[in-house]
Amino acid sequence: MLVGKSKRNSGPKQGSARKELEEQRKAEREALAAAPVRPFEGLAFECDLIALREFVASATAPLPVTDTSRSFTLASVLPGAVAALVRDSSGDAEAFVALQVQVQSNDLSLDVGTSIDWAKTAEPGQSLKAGTADGPRLIDVVDGSAPLDITVHKDFGWWIPEGTTPDDDVAATIEQANSAILPSARITADGVSAAYWVDAGDKAHLRWVRPEDEDALMHALARLQSAGHLDLGEGSRFAGSFRTHGLLVPVFDLDPELHPDEWATGTQELGRRLDEALADTTPMTTDERRARDGLRSRQVTLR
Repeated sequence: MLVGKSKRNSGPKQGSARKELEEQRKAEREALAAAPVRPFEGLAFECDLIALREFVASATAPLPVTDTSRSFTLASVLPGAVAALVRDSSGDAEAFVALQVQVQSNDLSLDVGTSIDWAKTAEPGQSLKAGTADGPRLIDVVDGSAPLDITVHKDFGWWIPEGTTPDDDVAATIEQANSAILPSARITADGVSAAYWVDAGDKAHLRWVRPEDEDALMHALARLQSAGHLDLGEGSRFAGSFRTHGLLVPVFDLDPELHPDEWATGTQELGRRLDEALADTTPMTTDERRARDGLRSRQVTLR
């Protein structure tokens, strides 16, 4: 028997820097695993929230916050990418909360919910860098039974209260933000929600956040692809899809020469065809399964 040989390493020593790093990584993995797959599930405006969080640059909507008389506005992003701010509007405090923020946790619903809770009592002129981890979730502080009345803006001029003149630094910040905006619009048509057009220069795109189960939607898209009907009409083509916050977002390339309103009818018609395909319970054909596999191979996941 050999003697004097050290025992097998049982891991980093308690209290060591390596041990602390391992514990930090373990906590991060556990937090990620505990994050809700669909943070906005249960809200009638779930799909629009995802769009404003992920790819709509400048947009606002009145937010139906409960248990307060204060006016609330939901924004895609606020100055400085803060989570919330309160400003004086004709003598009344007006609150703003944002979806695109500089600091965030693994639970977007909690971030926004705690920001709203803070803004209920904050004074005009105050801002909140980030929500906290011990407040309510979004679904607990808003009336989520009806869609939002969303306005997509061409710039960030709404950052400045009406009737006020920004100082040079603020004006420069707004000018810089405006220079990065791509022209965008929300498609308005019966039966269509959370479909957004954007002009990327050489081509335009339509991104449509869909509420259906991913597998069911993928099957429906495959049926339309196999039949040659997965488009918005002439000048459009299906480009792929990405998943984010638990939902699937089909993307279409569009002729940039056409106005976004000109895609409303095509989007509405595609929605009708998708509804029919979603209701189709017959077994998929060989061509449809092949189309489904092709569509899945082009998917990406944002978060």
